[in-house]
Amino acid sequence: MAEGNAATGPRVMRRMNVAAVLAQLRDRAPAAARVSTLAAATGLSRPAVTRALADLRERGLVEPAQPAAAQPAVGRPAQALRFRADAGHVAGVEIGPHTVQVFVADLTGRTLAERRETVGPGITGEALHQRVESALLGALAEARIPLSRLWAVTLGTPGIVDRERSRVLLAPSIPGWSETPTVTRLRKRFGCPVHIENDVNLAVLAELWRGAAREADSLVYVQWGQRIGTSIVLNGRPYRGTSSAAGELGFVDVATHPDGEVALHSETETETGSGTGTDTGSGSGSDHAPTARSAGNRAARTGGLGPFEELAGAGALHRLAREAGAPTGPEGDLAPLFAAAEAGDRAALAVVDKAAARFARGLATVLFVLDPGLVVIGGGLSRAGETLIGPVRRHLERQALAPVELRISELGDRAVALGGVRQSLAAVEQRLLVEAGATG
Repeated sequence: MAEGNAATGPRVMRRMNVAAVLAQLRDRAPAAARVSTLAAATGLSRPAVTRALADLRERGLVEPAQPAAAQPAVGRPAQALRFRADAGHVAGVEIGPHTVQVFVADLTGRTLAERRETVGPGITGEALHQRVESALLGALAEARIPLSRLWAVTLGTPGIVDRERSRVLLAPSIPGWSETPTVTRLRKRFGCPVHIENDVNLAVLAELWRGAAREADSLVYVQWGQRIGTSIVLNGRPYRGTSSAAGELGFVDVATHPDGEVALHSETETETGSGTGTDTGSGSGSDHAPTARSAGNRAARTGGLGPFEELAGAGALHRLAREAGAPTGPEGDLAPLFAAAEAGDRAALAVVDKAAARFARGLATVLFVLDPGLVVIGGGLSRAGETLIGPVRRHLERQALAPVELRISELGDRAVALGGVRQSLAAVEQRLLVEAGATG
């Protein structure tokens, strides 16, 4: 960053200078750097770097350190400073109907503690809040971090989130969650800023930071498991939509004809008359064909699942495997199915191909509209790797109008919580830079 690039006032200039120096020190941590080194790396003058370092020292973010090289034999020693990664800490939390996962990290994003707790079936909003608070306290205790050193927390939750008002507007998979004031209560309990975001939006943030989309400018991230959701990044910026409801692929209906007839059939469904896979294997007991009704009514009938989730989610895949006599494990475990498919089992291969065809059909609707160039697939089903993603790629090639690259998430079930860490770090930095500008 050149010193003369910002021409909108001394405060903005000072904030930009602090940001440039902060980024250099943080990227070098735990190594130290001298003023001359930072000036050369940022393009700033030595006085500008010195002022920025003074701002950072005032906030406890840098400290003197001995440089790696030997001090000069004569003259005043050149002082080196290092970034204090332990000056504060942040947390990222994944919240779901089955799991609560917490990562606690220092200010470089290095994970210091992880905590994962299984949530019982049918948990309500209030009980889930208690589990989140308990998991956060447990992770902080494991890392030996006092509450006073926790600077920000970001929660990732399923559903539609109003980020401005820190509210969950709709979360069909967790009864009572949208009525639970979790953010407000956690802010009081932990005494720091607490942010909330859609879980899939945090997952794509993590993939951009440390995963399969590091160099991407535009992409679609798909979380594929029992539920199916997407996050959209266009020209380097997340797209959430006017109502923060963009990317709800799980509620797209690709099976029902506009006149109410089921348009998508499979050989098994035709033979058994079992409709289009609305039995999710989650205890809903529904095996009826989709009907033309609102997404909200349908979600209520299916335990919160949308039409595409019923058709192509993990529960539907488990049902297809049972019908075909392909191997499956207890409680929806699909690992035996994918192992059999990888070994060449014909029934398992047919089930995987059918699921891939369904998923590709829904995903194609997103690609027709956005043409992102890159799709990253995460969530539980991504663990099947190329055994499942390979057939999806093959079916997409037959449908897509433009080439698209499919990648498997590099972060797996760590993506949401890690994205929460990244969002918390960004919030901390923004606050610090605002403070630096205010004192300019």
